[in-house]
Amino acid sequence: MQIFLDSANCREIARWLAHGLVDGVTTNPSICLRDGVYDLEEGTRALCRLLDPRPVSVEVTSNDPEQMLRQGRAMARWAPNVVVKVPVINQDGLSCLDVVHRLAQEGIAVNCTAILSFNQALLAAKAGASYVSLFAGRIADEGGNPSEVIGNVRGWLDRWAHPARIIVGSIRTVLDVQMAALAGAHIITIPPPFLPRLVDHKYSRETVRGFNADAERALAELAARTADRS
Repeated sequence: MQIFLDSANCREIARWLAHGLVDGVTTNPSICLRDGVYDLEEGTRALCRLLDPRPVSVEVTSNDPEQMLRQGRAMARWAPNVVVKVPVINQDGLSCLDVVHRLAQEGIAVNCTAILSFNQALLAAKAGASYVSLFAGRIADEGGNPSEVIGNVRGWLDRWAHPARIIVGSIRTVLDVQMAALAGAHIITIPPPFLPRLVDHKYSRETVRGFNADAERALAELAARTADRS
């Protein structure tokens, strides 16, 4: 399983790259706005240099499928590790899978996003998406079972040896990460503030504190015995 970061903040990403935890990055217009990236091309190029050769997902910003197609082609030229994010439908409910298919046919890696059902994931994979992004938190908001949806999509992909990979996003709790990992996600895209929570545990801290205290006592005992022999 891989971990992507939901971030456009190069400093934040570099911090976790140094820990060996980052396999890629996903962005969207909301993430870029939050992280102060207003020039999408400049910001994406900086991310791609930092992450190279790891994938960086950057999302189209139009509601019109033809404009999405033009944007996707342009974005793919920004760097070799760009993955173009295309929503499964637009805000009017119109399928964008023709955009996914046409970009994929041109050899452009596509992350089909805003997926909330098994059917949407199946169709996105069939259209040629390299990644299908399931929004766990939003599936749960609608009364669905994200673990079941993730597991069913993974089972279908494996059964047919399909190359598409599942990205699970819309992570809202630490438990969501565990759920997605156990359900069969290939990739979990995590907001950076969750990583310190995932690595921390009060009993780990207490255990290390005890080890350190015992080490200090052992050194003090050694010093005392050395002094006695002198």
